[in-house]
Formats: sequence, structure tokens, C-alpha cells
Amino acid sequence: MKYYDKLVFELSRPGRSAFTLADNGLDRSETFEGPLWRQSDPELPSLSEPDVVRHYTNLSQMNFGVDTGFYPLGSCTMKYNPKINEEAVSHFNGIHPLQPESSLAGVRKIYEAMDASLAEITGMKHFTFEPCAGAHGELTGLMLIRSYHMDRGDSARTKIIVPDSAHGTNPASAAVCGLEVVEVKSGADGLVDVESLKPLLGPDVAGIMMTNPNTLGLFEKDIRRIAELVHGCGGLLYYDGANMNPLMGVARPGDMGFDVMHLNLHKTFSTPHGGGGPGSGPVGVCEKLVRFLPEFGGGSFSLNPASDALRVSGFHGNFGVILRAYAYILMLGKDNLPMAGRLATLAANYIKESLKDCYRLPLPQVCKHEFVFDGLVDDGAHTGKSGATTLDVAKRLLDYGFHAPTIYFPLLFHQAIMIEPTETESLETLDEFIDVMRRIAAEAAQDPDILHGAPHNTPIGRPDETAAARQPVLKWTGKA
Repeated sequence: MKYYDKLVFELSRPGRSAFTLADNGLDRSETFEGPLWRQSDPELPSLSEPDVVRHYTNLSQMNFGVDTGFYPLGSCTMKYNPKINEEAVSHFNGIHPLQPESSLAGVRKIYEAMDASLAEITGMKHFTFEPCAGAHGELTGLMLIRSYHMDRGDSARTKIIVPDSAHGTNPASAAVCGLEVVEVKSGADGLVDVESLKPLLGPDVAGIMMTNPNTLGLFEKDIRRIAELVHGCGGLLYYDGANMNPLMGVARPGDMGFDVMHLNLHKTFSTPHGGGGPGSGPVGVCEKLVRFLPEFGGGSFSLNPASDALRVSGFHGNFGVILRAYAYILMLGKDNLPMAGRLATLAANYIKESLKDCYRLPLPQVCKHEFVFDGLVDDGAHTGKSGATTLDVAKRLLDYGFHAPTIYFPLLFHQAIMIEPTETESLETLDEFIDVMRRIAAEAAQDPDILHGAPHNTPIGRPDETAAARQPVLKWTGKA
């Protein structure tokens, strides 16, 4: 029996304590009155210090992290974070956003340098750092688009076009912003169908949201034509920066015709975003939209008085994430930054070509930093043999010590497996992952029950995920 086999409440024993507090001489009965005063002590667990340390240390070792193994979700959630970035951030732990601006000269210079760096990398004019995550950046960018149209008295532009391969946050952000989402279909090649786009354009279109490369990992080769068509009807182009990894220093959204974009600093520029935070989603704009940015107030940290309606954060974003990104950019430099994207692209294509005989590859063209399989070649859907699903593959990977890639997304493919190896993995790691994926494919053909019952070597087996989502147990109901 290990410490993580029991809840911390189950380890509790009356009378044990991991701490002692000195008597401060206060009479507790005089401290609080009325409804704030507890009628009974809270039911907290009682453990010795070694029990506490061992329990939570074991729990931490159950978490999968990029520091302990290969994480093929890649840029979407986690990438390797150089430790020197953490060292840089540690020197700024004492700052506070409410301290006098006169004492923040160094911080201000970092913001200014990051603004200039991101503008150069993306082809935008200026950035705001207020948004605290990618979806927050999307909402900010869409608010800027609406402000631009309203400022011109063009209130009829209430529709936003979103490709069917888009990230789910795109239509969600548009809906929150009060825009009507109009879907444009992808062609057989996985790219936006320009002919399907044309009938959707008109005087009611505020813009189009795209990422390039798209969610299938494919570069939208018709982007210049798309920009011409959308601009021709008076709309703007929004760039979802989630897939910026392969383009760093190679191609710029601003040069493609995009007017507004967000970057996920926690995806593209080092900081791991696993577990839900922290994040940073700065938004960049072209020249004609600069005056709508929240924080360009004459070069100071104060907000532009004309832009108070666009204030999306109490301060200036997550400075720690911004500083990590700045350290990352300085460390690689102009000459080496493009190499990160090229290596990510090379790694993705290497895995794709090595596994396409075992896993169904619906779009065989060269990809960028990610690609999508549509389940096993022998998954039962087409041959009636193994019946192994994408979920089975993902669970079996855990037995071999690998985190699963993104599964069942994008929604264009029923058994989608989206693999993003990133630029930081060695050839040996990629080869080991390929070997394991091939072994799993062989198991599916020879003894599919191994996959159906996976994982076998983890602290818990395969949970009932539907019940966990619909009937979650969120609190301890027993006695401490």
C-alpha cells in the first residue's frame, strides 16, 4: 500500500500534527463575532509531518511532466522550459503591480523590448500584454476588431467566419464577443476552401479567424488570396497564434495579411502551460489598429483614456511568463529562433512518415509542427478485425511511459490522433516513441484485449470517464 493509494483524510489519525503555532496571547473569543464564528472545528486531517511530505511527494510523482518524459501533445500544452528562464524570473519575485511606476523602470524596459521583439517576429506594429491566456487574447482581438468597425460607424458587421478545423476557443470567443459565427468548410486537402468562402463574404462580415498552419498542421497556401477576399469586403483577418511554433523567424502573419493576432507565450516561447496555467496571450495589431490597444497611453503604463472599454486585465498580464519568453528569445537570438520551428517541423514529418503504414494518414502532404492520424490502419472500422480505438492507443501508451497525444481532435476525423513532438526532443526519443507506437499497432492486431484493458501499469486502471464528468465527487464525505 502506497501513500497515494489513500486520500489524505484516510491517513488521518487523531492527535497527530505536522505543525505547532506559538501562543500569540489573543483571546479567540474576542477576535470574531456573529455568523463568522465557527460552531465546530473544521474537519481537517491530522497527520505527522513525514506523512504529509510523503503523501504529497508521491502525488507529485503521479503527475506526468515534460521534465520526466516525452510529451507528444507538444506546443499545445507543454514544451521544454529552459531552466535559465526560471532563474531569470526568480530575480523579480518581489515586484508588485501597485508599487510606484518610478521603481519599475527595468520591468518597463522588458515590456518595451518584448513589444519590439514580438512585432519583429510577427510583422505586427505593436502588442498589448494584458491578456492572460490564449482565449483571453482571442476575446481581446475580437473586441479590437469590433471597436475598429464601430469607430467607422459600421455597426452592421456582426459575423465572424471560422474554419471547420479551428480550435474550439475560436467560435466560443466570438460568441462571447457577441458575434455570429459562420463556418467555412475545408477542402479535401484539409485547407480552407476558397470557393466555399466567397459566398460568405459581405457587408455584415467583421472578419475571419484562422491559424496558419491550421489545426491539421498544414500551411494555408491560399492565405494571400483569402486576405485579399476578406479585405475586399471590408473585413479584417484574425490570426490564432497557437500554431506559431513552426513559423518563428520563417514567416510572419503580418506579411500574410493578418490585421490582429494573439500569441500564446506559454506555447511558443517556453513556459509550460500544463495544468491550466500560468499563461500569457499578448495581442498584436497592424498600424491602423494601434490606437485601439488598451495600454498605449503615451508610452506609460497607464491605459489610453480612449480605450478604457477594451481593458481586459487589472494590470499588464502575467509578467513571469512574459519574462520567460523574453529570456527565451534572447537566448536563441535572431539567427537561431527559426531553427526551433524547422526542428519541430522535421520531427513531426519524421514521426508521420515512420508510422503511416500502421496508422491511417488521411492527409499525406508535408506538415508543419503537428499532424493527424485517423486511428489504426487495422482498427476494425474498415477491416472488422481488432476493434482498437484511438482511446485504446492513448491508454496503452501510458503503460510504456509516454503521455498520450491529443486525441479525438480536430473533429474532422472520427479517430483523430494529433501528434506534436516539438523542437526539443532528440532523435533517440523520437525513435523510442515510434517503436512503442508500432508495438501498440502490432498488439492491436494480435491481441486487442491488451489495448481494451489498458493501462495496466499505472496507479489506477481505466476510469469511467463519463461518470467522472457527469457525477464528479468533489469533496470528502467521510469523517476526518
